[in-house]
Amino acid sequence: MSKVTPTSSRKADHIRINIEEDVQSGLTTGLERVRLRHNAVPELDLRRVDASLDLFGRHVRYPVLISSMTGGTEAAGRINISLAQAAQAKGLAMGLGSVRAALEDPNLAETFQVRRAAPDILLFANLGAVQLNYGYGVDECHRAVSIIEADALVLHFNALQEALQPEGDVNFSQLLTKIGEVCRRLHVPVVAKEVGWGISSDAARRLVEVGVAAIDVAGAGGTSWSQVEMHRAPDSRRARLAGAFIHWGIPTATALIDVRGALPETPLIASGGLRNGIDIVKCLALGADLCGMAGPFLRAAADSPEAVASAVELITDEIRISMFATGSADLKALRSGKVQVDL
Repeated sequence: MSKVTPTSSRKADHIRINIEEDVQSGLTTGLERVRLRHNAVPELDLRRVDASLDLFGRHVRYPVLISSMTGGTEAAGRINISLAQAAQAKGLAMGLGSVRAALEDPNLAETFQVRRAAPDILLFANLGAVQLNYGYGVDECHRAVSIIEADALVLHFNALQEALQPEGDVNFSQLLTKIGEVCRRLHVPVVAKEVGWGISSDAARRLVEVGVAAIDVAGAGGTSWSQVEMHRAPDSRRARLAGAFIHWGIPTATALIDVRGALPETPLIASGGLRNGIDIVKCLALGADLCGMAGPFLRAAADSPEAVASAVELITDEIRISMFATGSADLKALRSGKVQVDL
Protein backbone atom coordinates (compact mmCIF):
# COMPACT_ATOMS: atom_id res chain seq x y z
CA MET A 1 0.00 0.00 0.00
CA SER A 2 1.35 3.46 -0.86
CA LYS A 3 2.32 5.84 1.88
CA VAL A 4 0.01 8.64 2.95
CA THR A 5 1.34 12.04 1.84
CA PRO A 6 0.12 15.38 3.21
CA THR A 7 -1.61 15.99 -0.13
CA SER A 8 -3.32 12.57 -0.25
CA SER A 9 -4.44 12.96 3.37
CA ARG A 10 -5.97 16.34 2.53
CA LYS A 11 -7.74 14.83 -0.49
CA ALA A 12 -9.23 12.11 1.69
CA ASP A 13 -10.54 14.81 4.03
CA HIS A 14 -12.08 16.64 1.07
CA ILE A 15 -13.92 13.55 -0.19
CA ARG A 16 -15.29 12.70 3.25
CA ILE A 17 -16.41 16.26 4.01
CA ASN A 18 -18.08 16.74 0.61
CA ILE A 19 -20.09 13.56 1.11
CA GLU A 20 -20.92 13.89 4.81
CA GLU A 21 -21.24 17.63 5.52
CA ASP A 22 -23.27 20.60 4.29
CA VAL A 23 -20.70 22.58 2.31
CA GLN A 24 -23.00 24.62 0.09
CA SER A 25 -22.34 28.27 -0.64
CA GLY A 26 -24.62 30.84 0.95
CA LEU A 27 -25.12 32.26 -2.54
CA THR A 28 -27.25 30.90 -5.35
CA THR A 29 -25.94 30.34 -8.88
CA GLY A 30 -28.25 32.94 -10.40
CA LEU A 31 -29.63 30.27 -12.72
CA GLU A 32 -32.96 30.44 -10.90
CA ARG A 33 -33.39 33.82 -12.63
CA VAL A 34 -32.73 32.35 -16.06
CA ARG A 35 -35.79 30.97 -17.85
CA LEU A 36 -35.78 28.75 -20.92
CA ARG A 37 -38.45 29.73 -23.41
CA HIS A 38 -40.90 26.91 -23.98
CA ASN A 39 -41.76 26.19 -27.60
CA ALA A 40 -45.20 24.59 -27.94
CA VAL A 41 -44.50 23.83 -31.63
CA PRO A 42 -40.92 22.55 -31.65
CA GLU A 43 -41.10 20.97 -35.13
CA LEU A 44 -38.56 18.38 -34.00
CA ASP A 45 -38.25 14.66 -33.43
CA LEU A 46 -36.92 14.22 -29.89
CA ARG A 47 -34.91 11.21 -31.05
CA ARG A 48 -32.93 13.45 -33.43
CA VAL A 49 -31.95 16.17 -30.95
CA ASP A 50 -28.15 16.44 -31.12
CA ALA A 51 -26.34 17.78 -28.04
CA SER A 52 -22.84 16.88 -29.25
CA LEU A 53 -19.79 19.05 -29.78
CA ASP A 54 -16.12 18.75 -30.70
CA LEU A 55 -13.50 20.18 -28.37
CA PHE A 56 -9.72 19.73 -28.14
CA GLY A 57 -9.75 16.98 -30.75
CA ARG A 58 -12.43 14.86 -29.09
CA HIS A 59 -16.07 14.30 -29.94
CA VAL A 60 -18.31 14.78 -26.89
CA ARG A 61 -21.81 13.31 -27.22
CA TYR A 62 -23.31 15.37 -24.39
CA PRO A 63 -21.87 18.72 -23.23
CA VAL A 64 -21.32 17.44 -19.71
CA LEU A 65 -18.01 17.51 -17.85
CA ILE A 66 -17.70 15.31 -14.79
CA SER A 67 -15.71 18.02 -13.06
CA SER A 68 -12.30 17.68 -11.48
CA MET A 69 -12.81 16.25 -8.03
CA THR A 70 -10.57 13.58 -6.70
CA GLY A 71 -7.59 11.26 -6.83
CA GLY A 72 -4.66 10.33 -4.65
CA THR A 73 -6.29 7.72 -2.40
CA GLU A 74 -7.48 4.16 -2.97
CA ALA A 75 -11.11 5.22 -2.46
CA ALA A 76 -10.60 8.07 -4.93
CA GLY A 77 -9.19 5.62 -7.47
CA ARG A 78 -12.34 3.51 -7.27
CA ILE A 79 -14.51 6.59 -7.61
CA ASN A 80 -12.56 7.75 -10.66
CA ILE A 81 -12.91 4.42 -12.45
CA SER A 82 -16.65 4.40 -11.80
CA LEU A 83 -17.00 7.94 -13.14
CA ALA A 84 -14.82 7.18 -16.17
CA GLN A 85 -16.89 4.14 -17.09
CA ALA A 86 -20.05 6.25 -17.03
CA ALA A 87 -18.37 8.99 -19.09
CA GLN A 88 -17.27 6.47 -21.70
CA ALA A 89 -20.71 4.88 -21.91
CA LYS A 90 -22.51 8.19 -22.51
CA GLY A 91 -19.80 10.18 -24.28
CA LEU A 92 -19.16 12.76 -21.56
CA ALA A 93 -15.97 14.63 -20.69
CA MET A 94 -14.16 14.10 -17.40
CA GLY A 95 -11.64 15.90 -15.23
CA LEU A 96 -9.47 14.37 -12.53
CA GLY A 97 -8.55 16.00 -9.25
CA SER A 98 -5.16 17.63 -8.77
CA VAL A 99 -2.39 15.27 -9.90
CA ARG A 100 -0.03 16.82 -7.36
CA ALA A 101 -0.43 13.79 -5.08
CA ALA A 102 0.85 11.50 -7.84
CA LEU A 103 3.78 13.80 -8.57
CA GLU A 104 4.71 13.67 -4.87
CA ASP A 105 4.23 9.89 -4.68
CA PRO A 106 4.32 7.95 -7.99
CA ASN A 107 2.64 5.01 -6.23
CA LEU A 108 -0.56 7.07 -6.27
CA ALA A 109 -0.53 7.53 -10.05
CA GLU A 110 -2.86 4.59 -10.61
CA THR A 111 -5.64 6.37 -8.68
CA PHE A 112 -5.75 8.92 -11.52
CA GLN A 113 -5.31 6.54 -14.46
CA VAL A 114 -8.72 6.00 -16.05
CA ARG A 115 -7.86 5.77 -19.76
CA ARG A 116 -8.21 2.01 -19.70
CA ALA A 117 -11.84 2.47 -18.64
CA ALA A 118 -12.50 5.44 -20.94
CA PRO A 119 -10.32 5.36 -24.07
CA ASP A 120 -12.44 7.79 -26.08
CA ILE A 121 -13.47 10.56 -23.70
CA LEU A 122 -12.24 14.15 -23.49
CA LEU A 123 -10.06 13.93 -20.38
CA PHE A 124 -8.52 16.75 -18.33
CA ALA A 125 -5.51 16.60 -16.04
CA ASN A 126 -5.45 19.12 -13.21
CA LEU A 127 -2.88 21.01 -11.15
CA GLY A 128 -3.08 24.01 -8.86
CA ALA A 129 -1.84 27.11 -10.68
CA VAL A 130 -0.14 28.31 -7.48
CA GLN A 131 2.22 25.31 -7.61
CA LEU A 132 4.07 27.17 -10.36
CA ASN A 133 5.35 29.35 -7.50
CA TYR A 134 6.30 26.34 -5.39
CA GLY A 135 8.79 24.47 -7.53
CA TYR A 136 6.55 23.24 -10.35
CA GLY A 137 7.16 24.14 -13.98
CA VAL A 138 6.60 22.90 -17.50
CA ASP A 139 8.18 19.51 -16.73
CA GLU A 140 5.70 18.81 -13.93
CA CYS A 141 2.84 19.89 -16.17
CA HIS A 142 4.07 17.46 -18.84
CA ARG A 143 4.24 14.68 -16.25
CA ALA A 144 0.71 15.43 -15.03
CA VAL A 145 -0.65 15.20 -18.56
CA SER A 146 1.34 12.03 -19.22
CA ILE A 147 0.12 10.29 -16.05
CA ILE A 148 -3.50 10.95 -17.03
CA GLU A 149 -3.02 10.56 -20.81
CA ALA A 150 -5.01 13.79 -20.88
CA ASP A 151 -6.21 15.89 -23.79
CA ALA A 152 -5.77 19.17 -21.88
CA LEU A 153 -4.40 20.50 -18.61
CA VAL A 154 -6.55 22.41 -16.13
CA LEU A 155 -4.73 24.91 -13.94
CA HIS A 156 -7.05 25.66 -11.05
CA PHE A 157 -7.15 28.85 -9.02
CA ASN A 158 -8.09 28.53 -5.34
CA ALA A 159 -6.57 31.58 -3.68
CA LEU A 160 -9.24 31.87 -1.00
CA GLN A 161 -9.10 28.17 -0.16
CA GLU A 162 -5.32 28.27 0.22
CA ALA A 163 -5.61 31.36 2.43
CA LEU A 164 -7.95 29.44 4.74
CA GLN A 165 -5.78 26.32 5.02
CA PRO A 166 -3.23 26.21 7.85
CA GLU A 167 -0.88 24.54 5.35
CA GLY A 168 -1.98 26.71 2.40
CA ASP A 169 0.25 27.92 -0.43
CA VAL A 170 -0.56 31.63 -0.58
CA ASN A 171 2.00 33.16 -2.96
CA PHE A 172 -0.13 33.86 -6.03
CA SER A 173 2.15 36.65 -7.31
CA GLN A 174 3.45 36.80 -10.90
CA LEU A 175 1.64 33.66 -11.98
CA LEU A 176 0.54 34.98 -15.37
CA THR A 177 4.09 34.98 -16.76
CA LYS A 178 4.63 31.39 -15.64
CA ILE A 179 1.24 30.29 -17.01
CA GLY A 180 2.15 31.87 -20.32
CA GLU A 181 5.34 29.79 -20.45
CA VAL A 182 3.34 26.61 -19.74
CA CYS A 183 0.87 27.50 -22.49
CA ARG A 184 3.67 28.05 -25.00
CA ARG A 185 5.61 24.89 -24.20
CA LEU A 186 3.00 22.31 -23.25
CA HIS A 187 1.84 20.00 -26.04
CA VAL A 188 -1.85 20.16 -25.02
CA PRO A 189 -4.20 23.11 -24.42
CA VAL A 190 -4.36 24.77 -21.01
CA VAL A 191 -7.66 25.54 -19.29
CA ALA A 192 -7.95 27.99 -16.39
CA LYS A 193 -10.51 27.10 -13.73
CA GLU A 194 -11.68 28.59 -10.46
CA VAL A 195 -12.83 26.17 -7.78
CA GLY A 196 -16.18 27.73 -6.97
CA TRP A 197 -15.89 31.48 -6.44
CA GLY A 198 -16.04 32.51 -10.08
CA ILE A 199 -13.77 34.12 -12.67
CA SER A 200 -14.41 37.74 -13.64
CA SER A 201 -14.27 38.98 -17.22
CA ASP A 202 -11.06 40.91 -16.47
CA ALA A 203 -9.33 37.88 -14.96
CA ALA A 204 -10.46 35.69 -17.86
CA ARG A 205 -9.19 38.20 -20.41
CA ARG A 206 -5.76 38.34 -18.77
CA LEU A 207 -5.54 34.55 -18.76
CA VAL A 208 -6.44 34.28 -22.45
CA GLU A 209 -3.92 36.99 -23.30
CA VAL A 210 -1.07 34.81 -21.98
CA GLY A 211 -2.25 31.76 -23.96
CA VAL A 212 -4.94 29.96 -21.96
CA ALA A 213 -7.16 28.09 -24.44
CA ALA A 214 -10.40 27.90 -22.43
CA ILE A 215 -11.94 29.20 -19.21
CA ASP A 216 -14.00 27.33 -16.63
CA VAL A 217 -15.84 30.11 -14.80
CA ALA A 218 -16.63 27.80 -11.83
CA GLY A 219 -18.95 30.27 -10.15
CA ALA A 220 -20.44 30.48 -6.68
CA GLY A 221 -23.66 28.73 -5.76
CA GLY A 222 -22.57 25.15 -5.31
CA THR A 223 -19.87 23.63 -3.12
CA SER A 224 -18.04 26.30 -1.12
CA TRP A 225 -14.48 25.29 -0.39
CA SER A 226 -14.40 27.79 2.45
CA GLN A 227 -17.08 25.65 4.07
CA VAL A 228 -15.04 22.51 3.37
CA GLU A 229 -12.07 24.15 5.08
CA MET A 230 -14.33 25.17 7.96
CA HIS A 231 -15.00 21.48 8.59
CA ARG A 232 -11.26 20.71 8.29
CA ALA A 233 -10.21 23.53 10.63
CA PRO A 234 -7.94 22.45 13.50
CA ASP A 235 -9.50 24.90 15.98
CA SER A 236 -12.58 27.06 16.50
CA ARG A 237 -10.86 30.29 15.46
CA ARG A 238 -9.92 28.91 12.06
CA ALA A 239 -13.41 27.42 11.70
CA ARG A 240 -14.98 30.84 12.32
CA LEU A 241 -12.59 32.46 9.87
CA ALA A 242 -13.46 30.00 7.09
CA GLY A 243 -17.17 30.16 7.89
CA ALA A 244 -17.18 33.94 7.40
CA PHE A 245 -16.75 33.46 3.63
CA ILE A 246 -19.95 31.48 3.03
CA HIS A 247 -21.42 34.32 0.92
CA TRP A 248 -18.24 34.98 -1.08
CA GLY A 249 -17.91 34.79 -4.87
CA ILE A 250 -19.36 35.58 -8.29
CA PRO A 251 -22.52 33.55 -8.99
CA THR A 252 -22.20 31.13 -11.89
CA ALA A 253 -24.73 32.82 -14.19
CA THR A 254 -23.15 36.25 -13.64
CA ALA A 255 -19.63 34.95 -14.31
CA LEU A 256 -20.74 33.10 -17.44
CA ILE A 257 -22.58 36.07 -18.94
CA ASP A 258 -19.73 38.49 -18.16
CA VAL A 259 -16.93 36.26 -19.47
CA ARG A 260 -18.84 35.30 -22.61
CA GLY A 261 -19.46 38.99 -23.31
CA ALA A 262 -15.76 39.76 -22.92
CA LEU A 263 -14.49 36.69 -24.82
CA PRO A 264 -16.99 35.80 -27.55
CA GLU A 265 -14.69 33.30 -29.28
CA THR A 266 -13.08 31.53 -26.32
CA PRO A 267 -14.34 28.08 -25.32
CA LEU A 268 -16.10 28.37 -21.97
CA ILE A 269 -16.96 25.78 -19.36
CA ALA A 270 -19.74 26.63 -16.92
CA SER A 271 -19.62 25.00 -13.52
CA GLY A 272 -20.50 25.82 -9.94
CA GLY A 273 -23.77 24.63 -8.43
CA LEU A 274 -25.32 23.05 -11.51
CA ARG A 275 -27.91 20.58 -10.19
CA ASN A 276 -29.44 18.94 -13.25
CA GLY A 277 -29.70 18.87 -17.02
CA ILE A 278 -31.98 21.90 -17.08
CA ASP A 279 -29.29 24.01 -15.39
CA ILE A 280 -26.85 22.72 -17.99
CA VAL A 281 -29.13 23.75 -20.86
CA LYS A 282 -29.55 27.20 -19.32
CA CYS A 283 -25.77 27.60 -19.25
CA LEU A 284 -25.42 26.37 -22.81
CA ALA A 285 -28.04 28.89 -23.92
CA LEU A 286 -26.06 31.62 -22.15
CA GLY A 287 -22.95 30.73 -24.14
CA ALA A 288 -21.18 27.85 -22.41
CA ASP A 289 -19.60 25.17 -24.60
CA LEU A 290 -19.37 22.54 -21.87
CA CYS A 291 -20.92 22.32 -18.41
CA GLY A 292 -19.29 20.81 -15.35
CA MET A 293 -20.88 19.05 -12.41
CA ALA A 294 -19.12 17.49 -9.45
CA GLY A 295 -21.23 16.98 -6.34
CA PRO A 296 -24.06 14.89 -7.84
CA PHE A 297 -21.57 12.53 -9.47
CA LEU A 298 -19.33 12.27 -6.41
CA ARG A 299 -22.24 11.31 -4.18
CA ALA A 300 -23.46 8.76 -6.73
CA ALA A 301 -19.97 7.28 -7.13
CA ALA A 302 -19.67 6.88 -3.38
CA ASP A 303 -22.83 4.74 -3.60
CA SER A 304 -22.21 2.44 -6.58
CA PRO A 305 -21.35 2.35 -10.29
CA GLU A 306 -25.05 1.73 -10.93
CA ALA A 307 -25.90 4.96 -9.12
CA VAL A 308 -23.47 6.86 -11.34
CA ALA A 309 -24.98 5.37 -14.50
CA SER A 310 -28.46 6.28 -13.26
CA ALA A 311 -27.42 9.86 -12.47
CA VAL A 312 -25.82 10.29 -15.89
CA GLU A 313 -28.87 8.84 -17.64
CA LEU A 314 -31.18 11.24 -15.83
CA ILE A 315 -29.05 14.31 -16.60
CA THR A 316 -28.63 13.48 -20.30
CA ASP A 317 -32.39 12.87 -20.63
CA GLU A 318 -33.04 16.26 -19.02
CA ILE A 319 -30.68 17.90 -21.52
CA ARG A 320 -32.32 16.32 -24.55
CA ILE A 321 -35.86 17.03 -23.41
CA SER A 322 -35.03 20.63 -22.44
CA MET A 323 -33.52 21.24 -25.86
CA PHE A 324 -36.54 19.60 -27.51
CA ALA A 325 -38.97 21.73 -25.50
CA THR A 326 -37.20 24.92 -26.59
CA GLY A 327 -37.27 23.85 -30.24
CA SER A 328 -33.47 23.42 -30.38
CA ALA A 329 -32.24 20.69 -32.70
CA ASP A 330 -28.60 21.24 -31.72
CA LEU A 331 -26.40 23.45 -29.57
CA LYS A 332 -26.14 26.17 -32.20
CA ALA A 333 -29.92 26.48 -32.31
CA LEU A 334 -30.08 26.52 -28.51
CA ARG A 335 -27.94 29.66 -28.39
CA SER A 336 -30.33 31.60 -30.63
CA GLY A 337 -32.40 33.56 -28.14
CA LYS A 338 -33.83 30.66 -26.13
CA VAL A 339 -33.47 32.24 -22.69
CA GLN A 340 -34.87 35.16 -20.73
CA VAL A 341 -32.57 36.48 -18.05
CA ASP A 342 -33.89 38.41 -15.05
CA LEU A 343 -30.54 39.12 -13.38
